[in-house]
Amino acid sequence: MSSDKRYWFPAKRYGWGWGLPSSWQGWVVLVTFVGLMAFGAVVFPPDKQRIAYGVFVCTCSLLLVVVCWVKGEPPRWRWGGR
Repeated sequence: MSSDKRYWFPAKRYGWGWGLPSSWQGWVVLVTFVGLMAFGAVVFPPDKQRIAYGVFVCTCSLLLVVVCWVKGEPPRWRWGGR
């Protein structure tokens, strides 16, 4: 497997979706997402700007899912095993 085909986010062993990152690029994406959540909580205080904060969180979450979809293993329901 060439390095450009390596998945940043492996599939979860049970259920649907992705697990923790398996490459440094995936960790950068995840840490950036967490940082953006903290930044958003400061810029759009959830107790005062609920809608703006909600839109910010939804937008960042959607971007994270898109990156996981593009750079992660194809999602499907898994029941364990390999």
